[in-house]
Amino acid sequence: MKEQARKTQFTLDALKIDCEAESRRLVSFIRHVLSDVLHKRGAVVGISGGIDSSVTAALCVRAIGAERVVGILMPERDSNPRTLEWSRMVADGLGIRSYHRDISATLAALGFYHEHAETVRSLVPEYAEGWKMKMVISDPTANTDFAFFSIVAQSPEGATIKKRLPADAYLKIVALSNFKQRTRKMLEYHYADRFNYAVGGTSNRLETDQGFFVKLGDGSGDFKPIAQLYKTQVFQIAEYLGVPEEIRNLPPSADIHSLAQGQDEFFFVLPYEKMDACVFGQLNGVPAEEVAAAIGLDAGMVTRFYRNIAIRRARTEYLRAQPLNPEY
Repeated sequence: MKEQARKTQFTLDALKIDCEAESRRLVSFIRHVLSDVLHKRGAVVGISGGIDSSVTAALCVRAIGAERVVGILMPERDSNPRTLEWSRMVADGLGIRSYHRDISATLAALGFYHEHAETVRSLVPEYAEGWKMKMVISDPTANTDFAFFSIVAQSPEGATIKKRLPADAYLKIVALSNFKQRTRKMLEYHYADRFNYAVGGTSNRLETDQGFFVKLGDGSGDFKPIAQLYKTQVFQIAEYLGVPEEIRNLPPSADIHSLAQGQDEFFFVLPYEKMDACVFGQLNGVPAEEVAAAIGLDAGMVTRFYRNIAIRRARTEYLRAQPLNPEY
C-alpha cells in the first residue's frame, strides 16, 4: 500500500502538457470557430504585453496567418511605463497589424482619474500629483479565512503609507479599475466590427475559475483559446510558440494601478504556480496534504485554500453566467 501511495503521489508534473499536441488542438479550434461557427474573416486581440494575450495572439497567427490578426495596444497613464514597448514587441514579433489607442484621454474625460484620486485621498490625505498606489490583499499565511484589502500609497520620494480599505472605498476603487478593462474591450469590438473579425478572449483557466476577470471587460471574447489552460500551462505553451523570453520572464500583473503590483498581492494570494496546484488539487480531489508537500506549504493552509477556492468559485458564478431571462 505504501508503494502504491508513493506512485500516485501528486507532483507538479500533473500540470505539464504536451505543448505540440495542445497547440495543434487549439489552432484547429480557432480555425473551426472562426470559419464554421462565427463566420468571421480574422481575429482581434487586445495585447497588453503580458503572457496570456501574447499566447492568444500567437495561437491566432498559427491558426489563420498574421495578415488576418489585429492587435490593439491600449495603455493608459497608470500602466507600467514599458507596457507599450512590450506590447509592440509581441505584435511586431508576430508580424501582425497593430493599433495603438491610449485610453487615458477617455478615462480623464469621464472623470475617472479625478474620482480615483479623491477616493485614495479620503484615506491618505497626502496623496497628490506624482504619488502612486496599489491595492493589496491581507497576509495569506494568517490562520484565518477572512481576507481584507488595503491600499499602499507611495510618495515621489519613495515613502509609503498603508491604509486598510473600508468596504465603500474598496468597491469604488474596484469599480473604477474595472472601467479600464471595459474601455479596452469596447475598442477591441470596434476593430472587430470594422474588419468583420472576432474578438479573441485572453482569460486562462485560473482566472476564469476564480473570477479574476471583469465581466464585459477582459473576461469577454467571441472565442477563448486558453480558457482551459492553467497559468503554468500558458507559460509552457508560450515557450513552445516562441513568445519572447523577456515577456515570459515578466511577473504576472493586472497592470491596473500606478504602483507595481503582482497578481498574488492583489487577488490570488499565492504565486501562480502554487495557486494552479491548489485549484487543480481542489477540482480533482487531490488530498491537501499531497499538494502541500509538492508546493512547500503547510497542509492546514492548503486545506483553507481549498475551502476558499470553492467559496470564491461559487461567489463569482455570476461573472461566468449568461444574462438571466424570463421563461415564457
